[in-house]
This record gives sequence, structure tokens and C-alpha cells, in this order.
Amino acid sequence: MESRDILHVDQNCFFASVEMKSHPEWRSVPMAVGGDSKQRHGIILAKNPLAQACGVKTAEAIWQAKQKCPDLLVVPAHFDQYVYYSERIREMFLQYTDKVEPFGLDECWLDVTGSAMGTPRQIADEIRDRVKNELGLSCSVGVSFNKSFAKLGSDYKKPDATTEITRENFKTIVWPLPVSDLLYVGRATSSAFTKMNVKTIGDLAALNPDFVVSVLGKNGYALWQSANGLENDPVSPASYERPLKSVGNSTTTPRDMENRSDVWKVVCTLSAQVASRLRKHHFYAGTVTIWVRDTNLQSYEKQRALPAETNDEKEIAKLAMELFDESYDWHAPLRSFGVRTTHLTDEDDYHQITLFENVEKIQKDDKVNQALDGLRSRYGYNIVMRGTQLEGYGDLCAEGREDAPHGGFREDL
Repeated sequence: MESRDILHVDQNCFFASVEMKSHPEWRSVPMAVGGDSKQRHGIILAKNPLAQACGVKTAEAIWQAKQKCPDLLVVPAHFDQYVYYSERIREMFLQYTDKVEPFGLDECWLDVTGSAMGTPRQIADEIRDRVKNELGLSCSVGVSFNKSFAKLGSDYKKPDATTEITRENFKTIVWPLPVSDLLYVGRATSSAFTKMNVKTIGDLAALNPDFVVSVLGKNGYALWQSANGLENDPVSPASYERPLKSVGNSTTTPRDMENRSDVWKVVCTLSAQVASRLRKHHFYAGTVTIWVRDTNLQSYEKQRALPAETNDEKEIAKLAMELFDESYDWHAPLRSFGVRTTHLTDEDDYHQITLFENVEKIQKDDKVNQALDGLRSRYGYNIVMRGTQLEGYGDLCAEGREDAPHGGFREDL
């Protein structure tokens, strides 16, 4: 296996650190960046070290955080600033290598294999110093021979530290860590590992890979490889664009969805946005998935193949609503809804038309969709919508913001 030198750079408390640059006085108080509680996004997005010491956690509700830390100062997010500093940091990374792969706004992998600018450790330390001195922020860097261990290294010591994980020491450093620390181990996988009595990364590494596959499928094998230091995914160059595997939008509505009419308005809006983005990327979708979360914070998901591939909002909305009607029993109002399309086909490839479809109607719908896309691109999504969406639209769909360009709806690619 080819030897590689991979860095993972993680900006420490990134959102909070950017806010404290503008307000140095906040460094001396417990402070967190929070979502808009009035728009039902009242969660902690980032916190400073003093808030962390009080037990405040990222992604918990603001009211929960304030129970732990009554003096917690919660400030609004300024995503334009986070994007600005994220771009400056990546520009710095590109001075060392063109193989820079972002992982969110505040994390990046760098492949510095064979670099003439120093050893991987020297480059890591230089990057930390430059981020601190030139931008007034701090970061932690993991240095390893693959991406997953480099990320574990950046998490190992914080703040402002470099950790090297090598082929010689990874069993000592990595294997005692909780298996939930491993990249791509989410809640469901972590729960499955608990049932398997797998507590540490070393426990996973010691399992028979065939057994892991029998329980978790091919993703389980990938995790087993990571635990054993066998993961060898490449760092994607800065110019690389990943092929789309899905296009979706989701939202948490300002008020609860209490009946089918409420859901239909949201489904129409989400489906229109998804269809518009499918057309923008020249794709047809073969499958629709819906995701819902009720007011008890329980989530449900259901998917089905479309009768024929499409990028038409009416067809996507129709199937999404069918899936909802079949699967949800209204035991509680809904808080969030998502529509996602998968099994994407490029429009230049073969597009299946069923015997029951009217070719002239399809062509007419295509022209209408092109006109809608043009209007919405120029004047905003809300310039055109279906009559069924108009009544009650305002209290279900938040007004558009720069960081949420589709009326408060989050994009998922």
C-alpha cells in the first residue's frame, strides 16, 4: 500500500471564535452561537471553552444549555463571516498542496505526500501558527497515513495542538477510543455496535469482518477497515466536484404541521425546490424518499421508486404525499419534513418514458418548468407558487435569508 501523509485541520470552536474576534469581551464569559429560537432552530451551533466547561454541548436545545449554564450568552450566527474566514483558511492550505478536501466550513483534509515544504509535522505546526498569527483563530491538526486517523488526530488534543498517528502507534492511540469517535459512525450505527458489545475502536478491529458485514452490510466493512488502519480513500483536489448521488431539501417549520393540508403545502414547496435543482444539474430522479420528525422528536423515513424518471415537481410531490399518507398515523403533529430524490440519471443518458405518458404533455411541462426556473432564479422562489400553497404559506414557510435561499428550506446534496 502506497505511503501517504494526510493532515486533517479542525478549526477550534470555529463559529464562536469568529464571533469573539469581533467581541473580545465575550472570551471572559460563557458564550454560544445559537440558531433562531423564534424560527424553531433554537439549538447550540458552537460554544466557547467557558460554555463547554459548564457542560454546554453542540446541537442541544438552547433551553437545555441554559439549564446547565444560566449565565450563558447566546449570540446569533453570522454565516457570511464564517464563510469568509473558511475561504481565507482554504486559500492558505492551497499554498501547500492542491489536494485540499473541505469537510464542512471548519474542517479540511490535506494530502502533503512528498511535499518539499517540510515534514508533515512541520507543515502541521506551521499551519497552526499561521492560522493563529494571520487570522486570529486557532486550529488542531491530525497527521496520519489516512483520512480517518488524521481526523481522529485533530480531535485527540484541543485546542491548538498537533497529534501524529502512525502505523507504529495507532493501536495505542486509536484503539482505546470510543467506537463512536470513528468517522461515519452515527447514532444508528453506534446503537448497533452497543448491541454487539463493541465499545471501542479496538473492539471493532478485533471482530471478524464477515460478522460485521452480516450485521451492518458494506458500510460495516468500511468501518472495520478504518478501525484497522486499512482505509485508503483519496483526498479530493480542491477543483474536484463529487458526482451527485441525491438532491433533497428539508425544513423545520415555524409552527407545527397539524393536518394534511399543512403537510401538502410544505411538500409542494420542497418538491418544487428539489425539482428545480434537479433541472439545474440536468438530472432525472428515479426514487423519492420522505423524512419526517414529529413534535416528540421521533423521526420516520420511507422511499419508493417513481413510475418513470422525472424532474417534474408535480410527480415528486404526488409520490411524496402518497408515501406520507401511507406511513404516518398522526399520533403527533409534525415539526420537520424532508423530500429527497436518488437514483439520478443524467438527461443526456436514456430517459425512460412509459407507455402511459403523453410525449406532447411532457414537452409542454418542460417548457413551463423552464419558465418557472427562470422567474424564480431572477426574483426568488416565492414569486410563483401553486394555489394550494398560498393559504397559510407565511406561517409555515420562513422568509428567505441569504444562508437559506429557498425560503428557509435547507438544501441537501
